[in-house]
Amino acid sequence: MREFTVRPLQTRPPIGGVADAVFERAELDPGRAVMGRKDTAGRWRDVTAAVFRDEVLGLAKGLLAAGVRFGDRVALMSRTRYEWTLFDFAIWTVGAQSVPVYPTASAEQVLWMLYDAEVYACLVEHEDHAMTVGSVVDRLPLLKRLWQLDAGAVAELTESGRDIDDEVVHRHRRAVTPESTATVIYTSGTTGRPRGCVISHANLIFETDTLVARWQSLFRSRPAEEPATLLFLPLAHVFGRVVEVAAVRGGVKFGHQPVLRSAVLMPDLAAFRPTFFLGVPYVFEGVFHASRRWAEREGRGESFEKAVDVAVRYAEAREQQAFGLGPGPSAALRARHRLFERSVYGRLRQTMGGRVRHAMSGGSGLGRRLGLFFAGAGVTGFEGY
Repeated sequence: MREFTVRPLQTRPPIGGVADAVFERAELDPGRAVMGRKDTAGRWRDVTAAVFRDEVLGLAKGLLAAGVRFGDRVALMSRTRYEWTLFDFAIWTVGAQSVPVYPTASAEQVLWMLYDAEVYACLVEHEDHAMTVGSVVDRLPLLKRLWQLDAGAVAELTESGRDIDDEVVHRHRRAVTPESTATVIYTSGTTGRPRGCVISHANLIFETDTLVARWQSLFRSRPAEEPATLLFLPLAHVFGRVVEVAAVRGGVKFGHQPVLRSAVLMPDLAAFRPTFFLGVPYVFEGVFHASRRWAEREGRGESFEKAVDVAVRYAEAREQQAFGLGPGPSAALRARHRLFERSVYGRLRQTMGGRVRHAMSGGSGLGRRLGLFFAGAGVTGFEGY
């Protein structure tokens, strides 16, 4: 386990806006898979750079047809899903600003954020969200549009913008400067009413490009292997948005998973096969406990606990060696570690798709023993928050 602080790298000054990367990548490598998306049968399908660009462009036209203008604010209230990213980049393409809202927000919280941000339009995921917004809409005089994802919002908007010329959208996109506001993210409100943090395109570009440049060895730990990650963090939080933008700008394929329950998350990790992932301690704890339950069902609970102890001691010895404070794992410890590689550690990695070698944890402190276990099991963790 490593704790890290990233110093800003010397990079060229940001130009343009966040959405430019969508169009640049599609121009350079249109057939490259940039995202994974589940079909109606629950199978992961690739979304190419060209397809994503065309969907962003079509939705951007729909936003213009619906009256969204440069500088307008559009609220997004949904779980983590493909359409959120699609709307995010369509909103940025036309020079508008997104205002993320947690899907669990109360009516009063929604009222405050939409009123304070002077939101013009709002996208919700399903009928319950629509009813939440509807219960306070009479106190939101500036709110003119309400769309619902599960009621076909993407198709409806895309169809309504079909007659708008591509160049109209590109004129809006080219008018975006690094100083333009990209998003307004509200604080949790623990010491009073939530406050909107105004984040510019330059803020997002510099942070995400620095992250990608600094951690190239993590994202591309094997030269011939395309980096991929599964995004399950809430996109209403800045951590999730940074992962989203960094993946698009850094050429990392990613998919969306809105459910953090291990019974749902683990099968998707196995099917999507990420090379790394970013999460909060709760996710790492869920993966660990799911593996322990599997071992207990197989009658290998005692063996699993021994493997945990060996992994922790092995990783701790390697850590001490790296700091020049010890000789590293003993021959006996190395032998025991190899013994559990196939029966426990390898199977743990297989439950996460078989390709995960690195993980980042943030949001709160990760337990040291848990971090050492993952490192000893072949998944090096980096902690920073």
